[in-house]
Amino acid sequence: MEKYDVIIVGAGTAGLTAAIYALRAGKTVAVFEKNTYGGQIVNTPDIENYPGLKHVSGFEFATALYEQATELGAKVLFEEVTRIEDNGDIKAVTTSGGSYEATSVILATGAKNRPLGIDREEELIGKGISYCATCDGMFFRNKVVAVNGGGNTALEDATFLANFCSKVYVIHRRDEFRGDVSEVNKLKEKDNVEFVLNCTVTELIGDEKLSGVKVLDKITGEEKTLEVEGLFIAIGQMPENSLFANVVNLDDKGYIIADESCTTKTAGVYVAGDCRTKTLRQLTTAASDGAIAASLC
Repeated sequence: MEKYDVIIVGAGTAGLTAAIYALRAGKTVAVFEKNTYGGQIVNTPDIENYPGLKHVSGFEFATALYEQATELGAKVLFEEVTRIEDNGDIKAVTTSGGSYEATSVILATGAKNRPLGIDREEELIGKGISYCATCDGMFFRNKVVAVNGGGNTALEDATFLANFCSKVYVIHRRDEFRGDVSEVNKLKEKDNVEFVLNCTVTELIGDEKLSGVKVLDKITGEEKTLEVEGLFIAIGQMPENSLFANVVNLDDKGYIIADESCTTKTAGVYVAGDCRTKTLRQLTTAASDGAIAASLC
């Protein structure tokens, strides 16, 4: 059985940052990833909100992190972690490829954006389809965009985009929002915001990039086309933490309950990045969590 000082679950920004900090502290580190390194950011064509980097693609950013961690000595294993057992000072980690032990474990599993689940959605990511207004909104300055969703995230995204987009459609499948009334009222006061209620997006239009969306009115059955260059999908995220419920507490949405200390209910088990309860999920906060968690190992 291979033993490490630190085992990290997830090779996204939080996990790889944690690896870098742990390695520089003289720890032995293994990073487990079931898919590919980088996490969601690899789909972003241009990052311009990470301090010190004016422009870099998500793939370049993730690759630089991966190479930095591995050159420092991180062992990255593309295996799925299926179980973590707390055996006091030692944590037993079971994966699709074997069994391992570590003194500390950092969970950096991230969270997946919940997709609409319609044709060509994945194909048009980065070509008009986005799940992060804060990340990508500025690329749509003076353009017409739409936000799909009815919670606070969707409302806040629409408010943010309305500051520099020429027009913002807010598409929601009901006639009432789940988000705060105060956020709805802010949007109602903006001349360049139009609500498209009781509607669902049924089709994405455009060849190499998005040029419009078709929406279906659930009440009348009428279908119409909105000419937009951007569609921001804000219908929630899907963390994947249920396998670790024996060593961490989860909230009702599946996020690991932890504050900025990145500590969980189990001594020696830490959490970093989008998989924990937090108000802002960005590259900077993921990197911050990774550094904090690693410093505690």
